[in-house]
Amino acid sequence: MNTKQRYMLALEIVWWILTAVIVWAVLWPIHKAMHVWPFERSNIVFVVVLITLSRYIFLLPHTFIARMQEVKVVLILLMFPLTFLLIEAVNDFMVYIEENTWDGLTGHLPLANKTAIEEYIWAEMLFFGVGSFIAAPVFAVRLLISVWRTRNRGTV
Repeated sequence: MNTKQRYMLALEIVWWILTAVIVWAVLWPIHKAMHVWPFERSNIVFVVVLITLSRYIFLLPHTFIARMQEVKVVLILLMFPLTFLLIEAVNDFMVYIEENTWDGLTGHLPLANKTAIEEYIWAEMLFFGVGSFIAAPVFAVRLLISVWRTRNRGTV
């Protein structure tokens, strides 16, 4: 493994650690306030997808997949179903809240805390959810541009 690959691996590890810390920081208020959070898995996926895809959109030349044409083409194709799965997950959250209200989730909290945590959850779920399903097609376009550049210009 040469020096450039070691730096790329170190950068990737740092980003995954940073992503894990952000996931923990985003979910901590929810875990602290609520007994049950049925959208925890979706929430984690939203945060990880948004951070990871945003990172790859802007830092693609500094990643392992920068010169892997086949991997980029496969990722382009995977972004279409991922986009629809993310949209469905955001929709499931919104439908659940609209049909069941917040009482089943936050009914045990005092009124001031209840309102605050409901606003926090709503804002962060929509921010990371919508951000993740916007990032997926943008990432696909970025990969398509990268494939074209690599083939025609020799750059990423």
